Amino acid sequence: MKAKAKNPEDLLMMSKKGQTLMLFVSVLDPSQPDRSDIRPFTEKWTALWQSQLYNNHVDLQVFVIDDNRAIFMFKDGEQAFEAKKFLLKQEYVTEVTIEGQSFDGPAKKLKTTKKEL
Repeated sequence: MKAKAKNPEDLLMMSKKGQTLMLFVSVLDPSQPDRSDIRPFTEKWTALWQSQLYNNHVDLQVFVIDDNRAIFMFKDGEQAFEAKKFLLKQEYVTEVTIEGQSFDGPAKKLKTTKKEL
C-alpha cells in the first residue's frame, strides 16, 4: 500500500477501503451566523449533499446530531475522502472532521469575520 500512496491521506484512504467510516460536518447559516439553533437549515442542506453524493455513486447515511452538526456514515471508508473534498467546497460548511483531523470549510471565514466586527 505504501508504494501506491502518493501522500499520507492516500495511504489512510486505502487502509479504510471496505470499512465503515464516519465524517462529521459542521454547518453555518450565513443569513444568521450568530445562531446555532438552525436544525431545519442543517437537515435541508445535509439531505441535499447526501443526494448529490449518492448521484455520484457514494453510498452514505446522514444523521443530524446537533442543530448545526451532522454525521455522514460510509460503508466504504474510501468514499469518505471523496465526500470530504466535495463538502469542503460547499459554502455552508464550517468544518469537516475525519479520522481526528479537522479541515476548515468556506463558511468558517463568515463565522470569524462576523465575530471580529
